[in-house]
Amino acid sequence: MPTSSCSLVHLEDTKKNPLLLSNGGAGYPAASANGSLVPLTAVVAGSGVCPGADKKGGVATGAGPGYQERETWTRQMDFIMSCVGFAVGLGNVWRFPYLCYKNGGGVFLIPYLLIVFVGGIPIFFLEIALGQFMKAGSINVWNIAPLFKGLGYASMVIVFFCNTYYIMVLAWGFYYLIKSFNATLPWSTCNNEWNTPSCIEIFHQQDCSNGSLSNDARSPIIEFWENKVLNISSGLDEAGQVNWELTLCLMAVWVLVYFCVWKGVKSTGKIVYFTATFPYVVLIILLVRGVTLPGAYNGIMYYIKPDWSKLQEAQVWIDAGTQIFFSYAIGLGALTALGSYNRFNNDCYKDAFILALINSGTSFFSGFVVFSILGFMAAEQGVDVSQVAESGPGLAFIAYPKAVSLMPVAPLWAALFFFMLLLLGLDSQFVGVEGFITGILDLFPGKYQHRYKREIAVALCCLLCFIIDLSMVTQGGMYVFQLFDYYSASGMTLLWQALWECIVVAWVYGADRFMDDVARMIGYRPFPWMKWCWSFLTPCLCMGIFLFHLVNYKQLTYNNVYVYPWWGEVIGWCLALSSMLCIPVSLLYKLFRAKGTLREVSAHTQTHGGEDVNSDTKVLRWRESTEPVSSD
Repeated sequence: MPTSSCSLVHLEDTKKNPLLLSNGGAGYPAASANGSLVPLTAVVAGSGVCPGADKKGGVATGAGPGYQERETWTRQMDFIMSCVGFAVGLGNVWRFPYLCYKNGGGVFLIPYLLIVFVGGIPIFFLEIALGQFMKAGSINVWNIAPLFKGLGYASMVIVFFCNTYYIMVLAWGFYYLIKSFNATLPWSTCNNEWNTPSCIEIFHQQDCSNGSLSNDARSPIIEFWENKVLNISSGLDEAGQVNWELTLCLMAVWVLVYFCVWKGVKSTGKIVYFTATFPYVVLIILLVRGVTLPGAYNGIMYYIKPDWSKLQEAQVWIDAGTQIFFSYAIGLGALTALGSYNRFNNDCYKDAFILALINSGTSFFSGFVVFSILGFMAAEQGVDVSQVAESGPGLAFIAYPKAVSLMPVAPLWAALFFFMLLLLGLDSQFVGVEGFITGILDLFPGKYQHRYKREIAVALCCLLCFIIDLSMVTQGGMYVFQLFDYYSASGMTLLWQALWECIVVAWVYGADRFMDDVARMIGYRPFPWMKWCWSFLTPCLCMGIFLFHLVNYKQLTYNNVYVYPWWGEVIGWCLALSSMLCIPVSLLYKLFRAKGTLREVSAHTQTHGGEDVNSDTKVLRWRESTEPVSSD
């Protein structure tokens, strides 16, 4: 049964007096055998009224009328698997290996690991812990500092855009998967309706030296990608026709996402056991196959061979930081939503390190799979590995399909690869949708309860995203996709979000105060390194990389040939600013609406520690729901 409101008063009192935990949490008894925290459940047991509690003060004796108890993961491994599924995605397979090769091989791990401990893990832990403590999604968690609730709206905008365009990669992957079930892969020959006279099936370096190839010779895989899959137009201003085959693939993937998410974490937590683990099985199979191919050794050596001179280049450190923010899924609010379904006393500190190890380990392992295959392709064509190394969609839909077309039993390896690609993206997609839906539903508490409220919300979200996605399955769709990818969920928007998260938690709410909250949950105080990172190191890191991106901003192009028109860049900056401006605009709006001077408003938020100015009981209700349940 729920704990009494007395434990809530005890919780609020300890928050107002951090000295109660000044011994690093030693004053707290250890968690009981059933996982509940003894101090929060033993105060005035069985009493409905606390000594000294003012009934008019807004102390809730329960979750409040209409406030339903928040569902939790069936088992803690559901949370681990969901985080693995969300954070370990396509970027680990198609971006990290290329960056490692480009930035000095094994030397790249030095800046990468340093930034993992300075920026990646601290913010990853912060977002999970914040959701677990407040038991709320990405918007309502920022009731700890209501003036900065725009952080929540910003993360919702980013994850909505990300959900909208990211699924196009899954639609392309699903399309390739279907086409893999042919005796002859359609991208391996030049006798198809979409091929041009310039198409040539087998390319060797010696053909160039003896002049037997024309300068405009094209590979069948490039023609399949550009002429069949994309049927790409001449520019952003030429939308062209809708690709109905791709539209059906897109619809199928959205239907799959809907039925993975519509029942909440109880169902999502089960599905990720397959979608998060099976890609590892495929990666191991592909690695075993890759290392047995001729040229694999040269490819792997290109991947890990250290070039110590690269450490002197600023771009190497920037690439490391940007990759970590991408691959750890920081700033999207989904980690906060996943953490909100944890038990109150779950050890999220330990979870953060485990998940970081899995994420970064997967990235490094994927490099051996990718470069063993690329080494084989380079050997087959008689070229250097550097000429076949690709990143992003170029690796997934051009380089790798071309490599598997050269293998024996090519359809089998193509189907395995694209099935893995689909699963890697699918769990990231439906956890992203889950994070968005959690934030939306938290805005409509108990009085808006409806039997099918969640199912309707998920359906509306998927439908709206699908309608926007229709612009990306046209002939000009690739240009729209690049706009979303380059601006809406880019490095700058994520860095801006992470910067403000650290500032608000460390300097507005208070780093020591939040460390006490964490100690209250997990039973011990985390290492002070976390507090130092939130307060100083991580904000400086985020600001440095953000300014580097801003100073070195380059006009968006496609394939280094097509330059986007000025109005296309305006649309792109509107997408970026739609999330970045949420924070200052929301702050100014609340300041103008608040009564009293700026100092009075600031003092009020510091004293109340998270309540809205005109709602003194909301957080108390939320805090009541965060307390553990006794074993009775």
